[in-house]
Amino acid sequence: MSRPSTPNLINLERVSVSFGLDPVLDEVSLGIGGGDRVGVVGRNGGGKSTLLSVLAGMRPPDSGRVSRTGGVTIGVVRQSDDLDSSLSVRSNVFADRAEHDWAGDPRIRDIVTGLLGPLGGGVVDLDAPVTAMSGGERRRITLARELVWAPDVLLLDEPTNHLDVEGVAWLADHLVGRFTRLDNALVVITHDRWFLDAVATRTWEVVSGQVVGYDGGYAAYVLAKAERERLAAVTAERRNNLLRKELAWLRRGPPARTSKPKFRIDAANALIADEPPPRNDVELLGFATSRLGKDVIDLHDASVVVPTEDGGSRTLLDRVTWQLAPGERIGIVGVNGAGKSTLLRVLAGEQPLTSGKRKQGVTVAIGHLTQDVSDLERYASWRVIEAVEAVRAYVRIGAKELSAAQVAQRLGFTGPAQQTRVADLSGGERRRLQLTRILMAEPNVLLLDEPTNDLDIETLTSLEDILDGWAGTLLVVSHDRYLLERVCDRQVALLGDGRVRDLPGGVEEYLRLRAALAAAADPVVVASPATVPPDASAPPSPGASPAEQREARKVMARVERQLARLTERESRIHAAMADAATDHAKLAELNREVQQIAAERESLEAEWLEAADVVD
Repeated sequence: MSRPSTPNLINLERVSVSFGLDPVLDEVSLGIGGGDRVGVVGRNGGGKSTLLSVLAGMRPPDSGRVSRTGGVTIGVVRQSDDLDSSLSVRSNVFADRAEHDWAGDPRIRDIVTGLLGPLGGGVVDLDAPVTAMSGGERRRITLARELVWAPDVLLLDEPTNHLDVEGVAWLADHLVGRFTRLDNALVVITHDRWFLDAVATRTWEVVSGQVVGYDGGYAAYVLAKAERERLAAVTAERRNNLLRKELAWLRRGPPARTSKPKFRIDAANALIADEPPPRNDVELLGFATSRLGKDVIDLHDASVVVPTEDGGSRTLLDRVTWQLAPGERIGIVGVNGAGKSTLLRVLAGEQPLTSGKRKQGVTVAIGHLTQDVSDLERYASWRVIEAVEAVRAYVRIGAKELSAAQVAQRLGFTGPAQQTRVADLSGGERRRLQLTRILMAEPNVLLLDEPTNDLDIETLTSLEDILDGWAGTLLVVSHDRYLLERVCDRQVALLGDGRVRDLPGGVEEYLRLRAALAAAADPVVVASPATVPPDASAPPSPGASPAEQREARKVMARVERQLARLTERESRIHAAMADAATDHAKLAELNREVQQIAAERESLEAEWLEAADVVD
């Protein structure tokens, strides 16, 4: 799997690791070349973290050989940190380095600003003890420490956990700029597909004890994998045709005849020798939803003020007026602590308002997926199937009525897994159980708070397919940019001023707004409620003349046509990438065209936004 044109900094030769009788890595051979940025994907529990530990030298393999280039330094950020809680943030990140030493280095200043300042999701006091820090803050401190140290090979295990959208964007930009030379390399385990596409030049999939390599990031990986599976399906169909013919022959004749020519038996056995075991796939469900009336949930001048530790108060929502419509699909982004979860609780009717009103439609049935999995503790001694049946024994899906066991199986809990006790489930499995229980209740308004936490890419893809067919109203709070852009038609932001702002330019507009706010000497309060999306027919702003309004609308119409043509061109390139999935040179050329289109789209969207500011 290594590239002969670049020196390998780390090599694995026929490496095997087993836990008990279960092989996690089975005679894996691979190499990390200089300049590589490798994204690692795979199912939870499939061996990704074990692979990283072997590469780092933290876990010796049961068999095989690991070699490293002499003098190569390796940095690791695991899912659990190893910070010294007795020391300050400054001491953990910079050790004994004098402040004038690191403060004069632009690279280190960028790290401090990006991870420990406003862009990282909140300002961290460098002199505060680490013991007082939250899990998210400790995560950013650990990342900052390793990036400041600047090892030759950096191994990251789920680095985007606890980072918000802009923190993820900053980290991606930093890693791409840092790991480009032939004397360094990056390996990152992540379920964040936008991050994977932005950072990775190669993708490794850990599956069934093997590591399968693909060139490119997530998009190229999906295309190449789809092509491999298509070819495998052709081979399987040919094999199945032969199997059917052979089995038909074996079954012909009088029932009493039990012997067959040995060569025919051998032929049948050869046909099925490489037949893979059935996969534990998550089948997609189109859950029936109760009919929504024209009224869903309305907020009128809704405010939420909460007390602070110093005895003061903080306004999370400030006179927000918002009317949710049937079938709306809205993504919510914002800085940590801005009130995103509070907003969902208000919409769910679980958070009392300090002032204002909340109105809920008569037919509304709410399903609220929170970040807290402790609600499953009451079922700790129950088995998975019992926890699902506690909601409902049967559910109607389309024209069929399915039992709880059938639904649980289709959502990834196969026969044996249904008998697992809830207390023994992993974080990702608990998340799936929460979602299964919510969907069994057949809500028509779905509120999801960070639904991607602890889920692997395969489960995320299945979740998105379920949401694609969702007939009700959907609101999603997430730092997973890929999910937001995939399942939501509209994005709004909480910028920390208590208001909800529409984002006609999506996540990119949010990142520009946050960067502008962070760069401003004085905080800029951007007041734009989320009640009305941008519309060319909206009343003109006081500062724009009618002629300027007309010209801006022409610009918007022209840009929209150009964006439509770009989308068509991108679709053709993706089709060509699927045809060239096994031609790495052609795939790389097409991938460059996709990147050019992305740059053109960003420029056009900026032009559209500039014009939209005139007509807003």
